[in-house]
Amino acid sequence: METLTPIPILPMFFSMFLSIYLVAYYIVFRNWSPKHRTEASSCLISLAHGTPAVVLATYAIATQSPRGFASPNTSFQNLVLDFSIAYFSMDLVHYLIFFPNDILFMAHHLATLFVFLTCRYMVFHGAFAILVLLVLAEITSACQNTWTLANARRADVPAAAKLYNFLSPPFYAFYSVVRGIAGPLFIYEMGVFYSSGAADAVIPRWIYVSWMVVVVVAISVSMLWISNLWVELYRERTVRMEKKVR
Repeated sequence: METLTPIPILPMFFSMFLSIYLVAYYIVFRNWSPKHRTEASSCLISLAHGTPAVVLATYAIATQSPRGFASPNTSFQNLVLDFSIAYFSMDLVHYLIFFPNDILFMAHHLATLFVFLTCRYMVFHGAFAILVLLVLAEITSACQNTWTLANARRADVPAAAKLYNFLSPPFYAFYSVVRGIAGPLFIYEMGVFYSSGAADAVIPRWIYVSWMVVVVVAISVSMLWISNLWVELYRERTVRMEKKVR
């Protein structure tokens, strides 16, 4: 088995995301309103995590041998897990300070951290499945965060409104395919494997059952969120068409 990634890498990654957040808050978005300033700073660290996480996780999965739902974690996979643990920890701090009433989002981050931490520091197996889920979760990150930033300023910046209107349909479609088709198919494969008991020797049952509960709830909430956005988009387009007719 490969040597585990040294623990100090985790605080290093956390410091990196904290630095990005501070630069975003005090320099990049300093002229934005207080509410949008904090949201935009969170988006920037999400951008710094999302696409790099997809690239790193994809490489970690592709170079793993043997590869499987119960395979031992490689050193590089542990590094990718630490990278994501640091991001979600930093973003959780952001919500605790600025949006302490956003229970749903904080619960999402805590549940995600539970999955990553148990995989990385408790069972040392199963990173293949967790990293595939990470890729599926973060592959839409760049588009989603750009859309979020445009949405935040569309009321007072015409260019932001145009970007928001341009991005909405393709982003919704991309997100729907990833979370509504690819995600559930992979989660089904996970469920079939773990329910067979093939991982019991290396991953305690209560842990992989917890993982399954977390990912099923997460995908369900994601689909509810994107469904509401589709409904809102339809209403906006309908109102716009009615105004043109009048």
